[in-house]
Amino acid sequence: MRKGPTLSGTLYLVATPIGNLEDITFRAVRILKEADLIACEDTRQTRKLLDRYGIARPTVSYHEHNETERSLELTAKLLSGTTVALVSDAGMPLISDPGYRLVRAAIDNGIRVEAVPGASAMSTALAASGLATDSFYFGGFLPAKAGQRLRALESHKDETATLIFYEAPHRIVDALEAVGHALGDRPVVVARELTKMHEEFLRGTASEIRAALAARESVKGEITLLIGKRTAAADDGTPLAEAVAALIREGTSRMEAIKTVAHRRGLSKRAVYAELEKLKG
Repeated sequence: MRKGPTLSGTLYLVATPIGNLEDITFRAVRILKEADLIACEDTRQTRKLLDRYGIARPTVSYHEHNETERSLELTAKLLSGTTVALVSDAGMPLISDPGYRLVRAAIDNGIRVEAVPGASAMSTALAASGLATDSFYFGGFLPAKAGQRLRALESHKDETATLIFYEAPHRIVDALEAVGHALGDRPVVVARELTKMHEEFLRGTASEIRAALAARESVKGEITLLIGKRTAAADDGTPLAEAVAALIREGTSRMEAIKTVAHRRGLSKRAVYAELEKLKG
């Protein structure tokens, strides 16, 4: 009979590689080998990692479709002294992945919870993006529906931090178009297939990267979208209406003037237009 581990009754949140299977810590491997049970977002995906490191521990599925009932089952096991390691398909559990209900239940029942840090697509993309890293906002996945996505982005128009979102490959072109409408043609970075063989960073403005991706036959892979912070570099304090009027006097059309001012100030055309209509009213 296997001697029980010394970690009984603890819930471990174990970060796993986001692509390259070598990106796992010694501690993570040890915890997975000693755990009584490994709860996985997808047992088939996790088995690849476990086999790579010779980890032969029992697994159970834990995903968005069974999270409620499975949390109750796992909490009962934890209360009985079972050590459970929770992993997602990639990265840190709970970061845009299931796990909140189990962690909340464990805490409410006085069960010890420990996070075992490791790879994260969010921090990996930010570090290599070339965008400001002094402050950032992580918004998880953008809404799938166009209207909701646009409103979600517009809610961050005054944010002065780098914005980070996850996005599906089949929606990234539309998402970049929404960025332009909601936030202006800010600098963006699309980080694709991080740590994998076909890792790629695309850097430029929202419109430039959108055009580059739209020209491809298809876009595949896991994507992290980063949007540069709003700056006041091109804002001399002139009121919006005056800045637009000045360009019109120089011969620029009204809509082009609105677009130019929006671009200079890191705003959306819609926001500038709305402000002008408000002032006119």
